[in-house]
Amino acid sequence: MKPAAIAICTALLAPVCAPADILVVQDVAPGIWAIEGPATQRNHENLGNNATFGLIETAAGAVLVDPGGTWKGAAALHDVVRQLTDQPVTHVVDTGGQDHRWLGNGYWQAQGATIIASEAAVADQRARASMQMTMLSQLVGDGLDGTEPAFADVTFAEAYSLDQGGRRIEIRHAGPAHTPGDSYVWLPDARAVFTGDIVYVGRLLGVMDYSDSRSWLDAFTAIEALEPLHVVSGHGPATTLARAREDTRDYLVTLRESMRTHIDAGGDIIGSVEIDQSAFRHLDQFEALAGRNAQAVFQQMEWE
Repeated sequence: MKPAAIAICTALLAPVCAPADILVVQDVAPGIWAIEGPATQRNHENLGNNATFGLIETAAGAVLVDPGGTWKGAAALHDVVRQLTDQPVTHVVDTGGQDHRWLGNGYWQAQGATIIASEAAVADQRARASMQMTMLSQLVGDGLDGTEPAFADVTFAEAYSLDQGGRRIEIRHAGPAHTPGDSYVWLPDARAVFTGDIVYVGRLLGVMDYSDSRSWLDAFTAIEALEPLHVVSGHGPATTLARAREDTRDYLVTLRESMRTHIDAGGDIIGSVEIDQSAFRHLDQFEALAGRNAQAVFQQMEWE
């Protein structure tokens, strides 16, 4: 790592604070970092980078997991990358269709990087690009300047592998989850996985109208089967598989089981918000998301 002056904070895995504490870096394994954005809403200060990103160093260049939420957000992420490695970013993986998973693509393509994403992710990005740009214009203001939708150079249906600088990087689209094209990035040598929005840690996940709560559990099972030692969630810090189960899988299972009971008893969508989710009240954004999640899952399960 470069000897740049980076403040060290006291927390798990010795995170490093980026300027203004917007992005916090965690050492995951040698040459592998998690770069965690704030859990707050997108705003002018975070430039749309309210998610967790990843950096993988190889002898032949660095691979970035997710590009940042805007052109300026990608540039801010690049400032952090430069503090961690002298290697240029040669590839960027879009792990899904949310804005912070792809709207920084144009910045990295301008640096010469190749963007990789699942076909399903690109289809979702194209479908929601206008809506996402409109939303970001309201939330980040002129922080959106320079941002234009730019799509992957390399796409794949289910799996893509990159062998670079002696490191194997496997990218897998296990099925729809938070978004239709969610993928995870697996590093078998380090037994580390970057999950994108398949895993949320420390904050309540969001089930949206474009999410698939049943398939989401299948995607989580695919990650479990890897038996990873290191899990870098899409939101929240790097963690263990056990913690990922608690905050993501267990929540989805509880939500779906409770909703099945509610539906089988003749409950409607209005009453769906009353199902008991209190075991997860400790998670950030619970009050904002729990009721909406319940209604979304009701609509998904009503005809299952």
